[in-house]
Amino acid sequence: MMEIWVNPRCSKCRSALSILDEAGVSYEVRRYLDEPPTVAELDAVLQRLGLDPWDIARLQEPEAAALGIRDWPRDAANRDRWLTALAEHPALIQRPIITADDGTTVVGRSEDAVRSVLP
Repeated sequence: MMEIWVNPRCSKCRSALSILDEAGVSYEVRRYLDEPPTVAELDAVLQRLGLDPWDIARLQEPEAAALGIRDWPRDAANRDRWLTALAEHPALIQRPIITADDGTTVVGRSEDAVRSVLP
């Protein structure tokens, strides 16, 4: 079983769902804009990805400009600040994010990334 965080309006998300459907894998959809991840969930996903919060931030979003997040320091001392901002403003999170039960996690922006989580 997999979980995929999607925005239904996103073409990359729709493409990822199609690939998963074609592969016949079971997955659960999480509309992360409606059901935002908690700070703890984001931290766990980032650890699986081996990334920091600023690595998955959508800095071109209007909310990013409003927060001034583009200018925030990208260091350990500010990591919690970034996590909180992403949890409070889920539109800032890159999508789709796919998490497999075996721990494999990817930001599925490409077909190859999505296919990398298939059994």
